[in-house]
Order: sequence, then structure tokens, then C-alpha cells
Amino acid sequence: EVQLVDSGGGLVQAGGSLRLSCAASGFPFGDYAIGWFRQAPGKEREGVSCMSVSDGRTYYADSVKGRFTISSDNAKATVYLQMNSLKPEDTAVYYCAAPTWVEGCTIVAGDSYWGQGTQVTVSS
Repeated sequence: EVQLVDSGGGLVQAGGSLRLSCAASGFPFGDYAIGWFRQAPGKEREGVSCMSVSDGRTYYADSVKGRFTISSDNAKATVYLQMNSLKPEDTAVYYCAAPTWVEGCTIVAGDSYWGQGTQVTVSS
């Protein structure tokens, strides 16, 4: 059974940092691209950052470039999203998903699995 478990969200002041984790199981971790998505109330879901675990290719949405960093620990089958210089507009529920397409950071329609989501709230 494929499982993705998100964690690491919380409440932080603007300018602060958080690190999200996505622990994966039930599929060959190194064979897929995994990504982070977010959805704020009243807004569409947005692909934040995706990476190919096998070759390290990454994608970042323009809104997070230079502030967020995606990485993986293959031994732990875990993907991280380090979020620095957080802004109130980063407030959303963050989900990891796999598999994804790296270019454009989109899910594979009909085939992607999702974590349960973790709330990130950035206060001004």
C-alpha cells in the first residue's frame, strides 16, 4: 500500500522558516518524482516544488524560488521542503504527492497518491 505522510507544518511569523517532511512507503522511492503542492482557502491548488529522486532535477514555482529548497533522503525514503523567508501569502495546506512530473510540477492524472496535508500558517 502506497503511503505518503506529511508533517512539519505550523504557525510561524513572517520571515521565519519551517521544514516539511514527506515519508513515503509502498513504492520504489528512487524511481519517481515527488512534489509539494499547496492550497489556500478559495484558491486553486498550486505545484510548489517537485523533484526527480533518481536524477535530482527540480522545479520551483516562481513564487517560492530562492526561498524554498526541496531535497530527499533516499535511505529514509523522505522528501523535505525547507521553507525560508516565509510570507503570509505562503499560508496554505501543503501536500506531498507522487508520482509527479518535474517540469511544471504537476501530478500524473489518475495515478498520483497524496499525503494527508499539513497546515502552514504565516502571520504578518
